[in-house]
Amino acid sequence: MEPYDIDLAVELGQQTLWVAVKLAFPILLVGLVVGVSISVLQAATQVQEQTLTFIPKMFAVVVVLFVMMPWLLTTLVEYTENLIQVWLVGWR
Repeated sequence: MEPYDIDLAVELGQQTLWVAVKLAFPILLVGLVVGVSISVLQAATQVQEQTLTFIPKMFAVVVVLFVMMPWLLTTLVEYTENLIQVWLVGWR
């Protein structure tokens, strides 16, 4: 294995992790904000129902997925095109 191959593998690994973070961050952020909001509401009202936190978080995450789906797919397609380009250039 040549040093160029190792550098390429590290670069592709970094890009993969960055794309995963970019795709997951908005969804996780919405889940966190909704979860904290419901927890504060539960603490203020002293209602400790487990499904009260789960259902709104699930609904919020589904809404964010539907709203952000075009951006998520565009990001994945761009990354895949870049990966295929690197793979094709590497094999020449």
